[in-house]
Amino acid sequence: MLDAILGLVERCHGVMARIPYALLALITRLSIAAVFWQSGQTKLDGWHISDSAIELFRNEYHLPLVDPTTAAYLATTAEHFFPVLLVVGFATRFASLALLFMTLIIEVFVYPDAWPTHGTWAACFLILMTRGAGVVSVDHLIAKRFK
Repeated sequence: MLDAILGLVERCHGVMARIPYALLALITRLSIAAVFWQSGQTKLDGWHISDSAIELFRNEYHLPLVDPTTAAYLATTAEHFFPVLLVVGFATRFASLALLFMTLIIEVFVYPDAWPTHGTWAACFLILMTRGAGVVSVDHLIAKRFK
């Protein structure tokens, strides 16, 4: 009986080990990009940053050393620019590093009690930073072209 259970566990491990990194990277890129894109969308009123977003940075976020209006513009730009890079898989390691840094700022200065969520985001970024975008990406096409 124990041998049957161990055999089943080994087969399951084998199946899981065959999941291609390209699939993992694509799912990671798309899902974490969506989190930041959606956050950026909440800060817009049409094509402009909303007054409520600026007020949020002024009254709730309290980032040190950065003017709230400037912080609102920087955050909103980052929340739109870097997710696009992740979706197409271009400069993936750089985009992941930038969003990891943004996550760190959010964790330390804005929502320190949200560490479980921020830890999940960080894990996604660290996977992409260390392993890259995978074969379904512009990064892969560029690397293949210049290898």
